[in-house]
Amino acid sequence: MTALQTFLAIGAPQIILVVVVVLLLFGGKKIPELMRGLGSGIKEFKDASKDDEKLEENKK
Repeated sequence: MTALQTFLAIGAPQIILVVVVVLLLFGGKKIPELMRGLGSGIKEFKDASKDDEKLEENKK
């Protein structure tokens, strides 16, 4: 395995560790608010990329 493959090999223990650290840092009440913000950011990114694709098609 290369170093990159080793770095990207994420399993259940690593995911559990990340969840525990996030809970400790932000607390249970802040997480839904953070997830809403993340979701809206992803939605905006997708909308912007779709708009960009439409602009590229119109240039042709």
